[in-house]
Amino acid sequence: MTPPRASTENESPVAWITGAGGLIGHALVACAVRMSLPWKVRPLTRADVDLTDWPGVTKLYREERPALILHCAALSRTPVCEAHPELARLHNIEVTRHLVHLASDAYVIFFSTDLVFDGRKGHYREHEAVHPLSVYAETKVIAEEVVRQLPRHLILRTSLNLGRSPTGDRAFNEQLRRAWAAGHTTRLFVDEYRSPIAADETARLVWTLVLQQATGTLHLAGRDRLSRWDLGLLLASHWPDIDARMEPASQKEFEGPPRPPDTSLDCSRAEGLLGQPMPSFRTWLGSQSPNTL
Repeated sequence: MTPPRASTENESPVAWITGAGGLIGHALVACAVRMSLPWKVRPLTRADVDLTDWPGVTKLYREERPALILHCAALSRTPVCEAHPELARLHNIEVTRHLVHLASDAYVIFFSTDLVFDGRKGHYREHEAVHPLSVYAETKVIAEEVVRQLPRHLILRTSLNLGRSPTGDRAFNEQLRRAWAAGHTTRLFVDEYRSPIAADETARLVWTLVLQQATGTLHLAGRDRLSRWDLGLLLASHWPDIDARMEPASQKEFEGPPRPPDTSLDCSRAEGLLGQPMPSFRTWLGSQSPNTL
């Protein structure tokens, strides 16, 4: 493995984590604390730098010279992206383009999504054709192509990540718990499948791949193919103290933009590099206390 460059001879090289205030970014920072890594991890939140402030980002990059960038920051809420497509393109494409322009000699990890696929078949492999159905997914497809211009990059397509975010409202489980605690009834799709994974597990696997200097495009998600309804049932059992009010629903009833029915991912390439199977969300959840999520 080529050692990462350091800013000065006696300093550890810097690793930026953009979107450190989000679910996956926060998990990456927490996981880095527990691991012995050859980088000085630098979490970047909106309070640290506005990634759309091109001069500000350029100045910070030239000051810190990161050898590694884990780019998690994105405008990821589908309804917001649909309502404000130009804003989605700014945050998801142009921010990425500017980082790529700056980081021509760095190792860049870009977080993409299973939603780049249209969901007609499921169990997608990396080489299969993408067909985004939403503005958010479309911006991720374009951003992937931008990142591929770099000589050293790793594009990670992940799925629904669950866990605890700093704001307490980023993860699907957090949104469900809040709704149920407030006495609301949630309607959950029985016919929309993904490959959910705990954000802590994502972080652990990502750092392992980064230490291996993995490159290219990889799928990194959970082993279980689960619907939103399946997840609701699992979480309801995990929180016996909460009145989990939910009703089954179908995508066919949804009146918004089209939703891919099955974006489950084949992660065999990542499993081969990691030397281990992808984690099961069911198994992970069973090992956690009710207060973990």
